[in-house]
Amino acid sequence: MLVKFTDDEGTTEDAVDTGGPKREFLTLLMDCLRTRRIFEGPENQRFLTFNSAAAREDEYFLAGRMIAVSIVHGGPGPRFLSEMLYNHLTGRIDFDGTIEDVTDEIMKTALLEISGAASLDELHKLIDKYSSLLQTAGCFEYPQSVEGKQNIVKDFIQWYIIYRNQYSIQRFRDGLSTLDVMNALEQHPIVFKPYMCCGVEKLTPESLEAILKAQLSEVGSTRRQEETRILGYWRDYLLDTGEQEAGLSLQDILMFATGLDSLPPSTIVPQPKLCFERTSSYPISSTCTNTIKLPMSKSYESFKNAMDFGIQNSPGFGLQ
Repeated sequence: MLVKFTDDEGTTEDAVDTGGPKREFLTLLMDCLRTRRIFEGPENQRFLTFNSAAAREDEYFLAGRMIAVSIVHGGPGPRFLSEMLYNHLTGRIDFDGTIEDVTDEIMKTALLEISGAASLDELHKLIDKYSSLLQTAGCFEYPQSVEGKQNIVKDFIQWYIIYRNQYSIQRFRDGLSTLDVMNALEQHPIVFKPYMCCGVEKLTPESLEAILKAQLSEVGSTRRQEETRILGYWRDYLLDTGEQEAGLSLQDILMFATGLDSLPPSTIVPQPKLCFERTSSYPISSTCTNTIKLPMSKSYESFKNAMDFGIQNSPGFGLQ
């Protein structure tokens, strides 16, 4: 896979893609998938829903293939699939859907009323009231006790999320079978789950520092002393960034250095490196080599300002 970006003026990157642009592209692709018409539900708990136009264009298959290609080529997983959908895809029977997972307001209202029934007589009246919906979902029945409402609600939610979308799910599975990824998911569902669902381990200053290996000069040299000082600024910068609730994030720093906004299922290749820049007042990165070069600032304040400015203005390229 070869990826090249162009800037706002149509100028192509003057660099060979050794992995950086590809990872950036795959990261953007996964973010774009989240909002496609084939998904619905909470932002980080998305499940498939049937759309006629999407089915006609085989978008379910294409979405599965995009995810498979991203995982195999060192990109991120989607990180937004609901656990219910993932468990179903990988052959597990666990199902713990809630009424809040139902996005159709009419159906949600019906389920809320049924779940709130206080007596068997009230429950039977509600079943009659919503008989058409329940028949469509295959869960129309008159239970012998009021506790039977729980099975009705659970069966309806399972139909809403899984069974009514079976065609969409099957085509999605077919797409995930690209490069044998579906087989890997079935064989190792627990390993891949954090990368398919919203559960990737949160980046911390310590984990990001460990990922980027500092390339230091010879011990005892003047350069080594300067680099050690900047390394102290770097650690303080990671701590400050990790603590702030707004503005730049640790994910932004990882994206600046590698083209990824989260850790991928596979190892980041080549090994990310932390170097020192003596010709520019701002940080410079190469996502092709997973390298970030830190400016040799005179104070922590100027270092922080330079890092913030450089990273925040990095979308695109050629900004020095």
